[in-house]
Amino acid sequence: MKEYQFRCPDTLPGSDPSIGRRISWGDNHWNSKTVLLHGLKNDPTKYNASKGVYVGKKNLWLRKHVKLIAFMLGLMGFILLIDSLMMSIFDLRNFQHHLAQRKSTGLKEEDRDAYINQEKSPVMYDRLLNLASNVLSEKEFKQESSRFLEEPYQQASAWKPCSDRKVPTNNGKFDKNNGYILISANGGLNQQRVAICNAVAVASLLNATLVLPRFLYSNVWKDPSQFGDIYQEEYFMSTLKDEVNIVKELPPHLSSLDFEALGSLITDADIAKEAKPVDYIRSVLPPLLKNGVVHFLGFGNRLGFDPLPSNLQKLRCKCNFHALKFVPKIQQTGSLLVRRIRKSDAARRMLDKQLLGNFVPKNSSNKQDTSRGPSKYLALHLRFEVDMVAYSLCEFGGGENEKKDLQAYRETHFPLLIERLKNSSPISPTKLRKLGRCPLTPEEAALVLAGLGFKRGTYIYLAGSHIYGGESRMYPFTSLYPNLVTKESLLTSDELAPFGNFSSQMAALDFIACATADVFAITDSGSQLSSLVSGFRTYYGGGHAPTLRPNKKRLAAILSENSTIGWNGFEDRVKKMIEEGQRVRARGFGRSIYRQPRCPECMCKEAR
Repeated sequence: MKEYQFRCPDTLPGSDPSIGRRISWGDNHWNSKTVLLHGLKNDPTKYNASKGVYVGKKNLWLRKHVKLIAFMLGLMGFILLIDSLMMSIFDLRNFQHHLAQRKSTGLKEEDRDAYINQEKSPVMYDRLLNLASNVLSEKEFKQESSRFLEEPYQQASAWKPCSDRKVPTNNGKFDKNNGYILISANGGLNQQRVAICNAVAVASLLNATLVLPRFLYSNVWKDPSQFGDIYQEEYFMSTLKDEVNIVKELPPHLSSLDFEALGSLITDADIAKEAKPVDYIRSVLPPLLKNGVVHFLGFGNRLGFDPLPSNLQKLRCKCNFHALKFVPKIQQTGSLLVRRIRKSDAARRMLDKQLLGNFVPKNSSNKQDTSRGPSKYLALHLRFEVDMVAYSLCEFGGGENEKKDLQAYRETHFPLLIERLKNSSPISPTKLRKLGRCPLTPEEAALVLAGLGFKRGTYIYLAGSHIYGGESRMYPFTSLYPNLVTKESLLTSDELAPFGNFSSQMAALDFIACATADVFAITDSGSQLSSLVSGFRTYYGGGHAPTLRPNKKRLAAILSENSTIGWNGFEDRVKKMIEEGQRVRARGFGRSIYRQPRCPECMCKEAR
């Protein structure tokens, strides 16, 4: 319409020369008119006649220009209709282009049918999506922003980091060394991080020397990285030197031993999940004293959180939040990634310093350069990878093709799950969803953000980015929130090349981008990345690093009313759900200290 007005100024009513002249008369015109009316009112006959002439001229002008007015109104309606039609065609062609790209990726012929379902991008809540789209369009040019950009409760800022405070005594741990503990941790970056800090606590418990942890190679992660490729070894050892003896290698006389033959090899089958300290004293201490070494193989979540002596809890926190620093290569690229997301060199807060080290942006100005785009961003960890989707046994609107596709994946990758299902009564996908056991789809995640009041222009960083169904499955999300970026879209191929074959190092970049975000949104509270990042933000965020945690069971109940619920009702219920998850609570008994560090062993609460 702007373009049309520029091209046709002479045809607009406001451009009529006579109208322009009437407007330009200014005060002189109105003064003379006042004098004229005063004179006419003294002579009622002349006044009524003059009034009739004026009204007649006005009606004559309207009759004269009625066709022009009708033409302009019709033309404006026609232009709006054409604009709407062109946008619809553009969206359809854009969507078809995405599908064409996906179909040209060289899928095997036998896999193509199973993939068709994903190409159609099934929409489960079309009515709510339409409502969300309309609301976001209305809010786009309004000044107010979502209140969820900040922590809603002031009590959050009362908790301060303090697990690195030195204790006056080491409890005699160096008087006698009971042997060496070696661990080979499985899993990815975040599982290994938990294993490292659990191993530090076990070494302290058993009065043993810890050898720098090793990482097992996994056919899933396919990453040969070792401790020194991800974390700074010397910094780790020096930070914990007052609590635990740590060495880089086993002594030569122990390194060549057959641990399994000696009975010093301890697998996850030998130690219960979330074992208690007494379990280690009973089953691990004897072979440690006998052979001088034990080797933990796997060590996935093999130390519980309660009951545990406070000094060991404190040591775990110090390990996780202070001792584990990423190597300079990761810090440098992480700093580059964060600067490009923010479109600014401004350093934010303590989180930047802790994660980026010497590569914190030098410019500490808080002024926002609006010409360079938005500086605030939301990081989203969307757990919708194919393994997560298949293992859940849920359905996601894709019909029979989707069912066959996921069943084939389960048979290949989860044979134990298939065997278990044969010997148990199945739970229907509908009931699984009602129980909150289904991963959130990109569509559901977008609806939650819209319900929380985040505008269409919100800048969003997507962690992981290996979404089941690819771009077509993401289409309902990007149709509402088009400003979506990943590390692959922000960093060049040359900048990513050093991390190309190292999934754990790539995950470290996601860890940094999520932890330093203004807002962090998670879709699965059981994810290790989500748990560790949210704990890191709690510990170093100073009460200004909100995390959004949807309750999947409550959300499923809300979304089940898709066909009837109004948008205002949807907004209210989603906001209440998120606010409930943001309440400031001390860590509960048995809860992860890495995810919920608000406890006396990790953080200090200031009186207010």
